[in-house]
Amino acid sequence: MARVSFREQVLQVREDAIVASVNRLLAEKGFDLMTVDEVVADVGIAKASLYKHFASKEELAAAAMVRVLDLALGEVERLRQQPAAPMEQLRAVARWTMQVQLAGEMPSLPSQNSTLRAALVAHKGYMDRLLRLSDLLGEWIEAGQADGSLRAELPPEVLLYTLFARACDPVLGLLKAAGQYSDAQIIDILLLSCFGGLASGQEAAAAAGTKRVRKA
Repeated sequence: MARVSFREQVLQVREDAIVASVNRLLAEKGFDLMTVDEVVADVGIAKASLYKHFASKEELAAAAMVRVLDLALGEVERLRQQPAAPMEQLRAVARWTMQVQLAGEMPSLPSQNSTLRAALVAHKGYMDRLLRLSDLLGEWIEAGQADGSLRAELPPEVLLYTLFARACDPVLGLLKAAGQYSDAQIIDILLLSCFGGLASGQEAAAAAGTKRVRKA
């Protein structure tokens, strides 16, 4: 292995600090409200030093999004090594994303018309990771629909988007701010509403029966 110089180590540490700061600011404020000045002030470096690593605000945010996807892929790969039903694997992933969000480390998703969204679509590293994560989660979704633990009448992509939405669900922040529940209780509540649904067992059965009649 090639030896990393001291200067390269310093640059890597500084880049890691920049990305970590951007990650927090994106989680707190979102891309539109975050400024480069806030990042350099938080890290304690000159703006010129920051631009040695990232050329724009969009590049800063993309680096933070890539970092989160790397963490998510690492968690999914860890779960894949453990024997568990597809539904339980998906529930574990959702729990992990909520824990990351409650810790203030989950960047907010960009809006449809955001310049960040366009930058992410053009970012090969981000898109490769996102597609990889989608494929891995998709395997669990299809397996869950096949074994009957997930509703087969729902399109797989809808279930996938629902999981992604949970990663940035504003309800977690609202419940945390209210102070009535612990983080663990908030996660349990959101997992129940996500995977258990909102209808009672009787209402869910009636709805399923109605759908069967409509299909017949």
